Amino acid sequence: MKKNFPKIWRWLLAALALLVLGAGVKVYFFPAADTPRFLTAKAAVADLEDTVLATGELKASKLVSVGSRASGQVKSLKVELGDEVAKGQLIAEIDSLTQQNDLKTAQAALKNVQAQLRGKRATLRQAEASLARKKLLADKDAGSRQDYEDALATREVTKEEIAALEAQLEEAKVNVSNAEVNLGYTKITAPMDGVVVAIITKEGQTVNASQSAPTIVMLAQLNVMTVEAEISEADVVRVKPGQKVYFTILGQPDQRYYASLRAIEPAPESITEEDSNSSSGGSSATSSSSSAIYYNGLFDVPNQDGRLRIYMTAQCTIVVAEAQKAVSIPSSALGSRDSRGRYLVRVLGAGNRPADRWVAVGINDSNQAQVLEGIREGEQVVIGEADAANQESQGRRPPPMGL
Repeated sequence: MKKNFPKIWRWLLAALALLVLGAGVKVYFFPAADTPRFLTAKAAVADLEDTVLATGELKASKLVSVGSRASGQVKSLKVELGDEVAKGQLIAEIDSLTQQNDLKTAQAALKNVQAQLRGKRATLRQAEASLARKKLLADKDAGSRQDYEDALATREVTKEEIAALEAQLEEAKVNVSNAEVNLGYTKITAPMDGVVVAIITKEGQTVNASQSAPTIVMLAQLNVMTVEAEISEADVVRVKPGQKVYFTILGQPDQRYYASLRAIEPAPESITEEDSNSSSGGSSATSSSSSAIYYNGLFDVPNQDGRLRIYMTAQCTIVVAEAQKAVSIPSSALGSRDSRGRYLVRVLGAGNRPADRWVAVGINDSNQAQVLEGIREGEQVVIGEADAANQESQGRRPPPMGL
């Protein structure tokens, strides 16, 4: 018995080694199928917005180039950059010596015509008196008929000369009025209340207004700013006047400015380039596919504190639709869509087993989707399978060495 004991132990150890080896092979190469595990998300209450994003530019609600209609040297400039001016306030003066001389010449010509007219009217009175005497003598056969006819012709000619002088008098008055207006052009006043945002012509410079009015300063009303938001052609069909809009500026990314969309321009700004090409005889055929098309959406925002400035960049958000405290799920949970517009969603039920449901969806911003019916708050929806993701990332491990 003692001699066989070591052999029995050897057999038992060999059998145990085979069992362990077999169990290892089974576990390693033939693992048991586990219950699938899912990536889930909870249906939660949230505020949702369906929005259109656009990049905009801030501009003054009113911007006016104040020019000079008189030629000459800018004798004095009454404002500085940033000054607030009132309508009618003097901004600049042009050297007015030439205009003053023109006015004096026109006034002298007017006085000359007035004097001639007074002389002719005296001549007319004399001609009428002479005609009356000669007519009396001719009627009594005491005078020559020829003298009467000569006196009659003299009166008529004098009347016509007076009519011509009266016309010259009106012309002279117009010339005086034009000279007064031209003299007034040498004093440049503000056409509206505003802020001086640019000084184009400096004091001492000479301006020539013979062809176009040179700009002296630029005035802007900054208490209200207008934002021109570039809306892409893909999004412009979704927006309309009256929709809520908010924007941020680069210097204050956390500060929102709210407004209401006022208008959408019917054509892109590039239409002006086509008109220019057509009028110059050039080719206006441009490829619209090579460049993006944008339409300006306009809205106004108060600027009482002056924080907003011309040509600032505005990151605009136009709210197409919004829902407050709506039940929402991740958009990635949405499956196929049926003819009624509902989406197929897998919802975890008892025992963590998924069940298919058809869900009506409202706002969908590609991140979160509003649930109108089909899912209650707190339910878990499937957005993926964890095991499948792990197997794809890990792959099959190589066999152990020696086997």
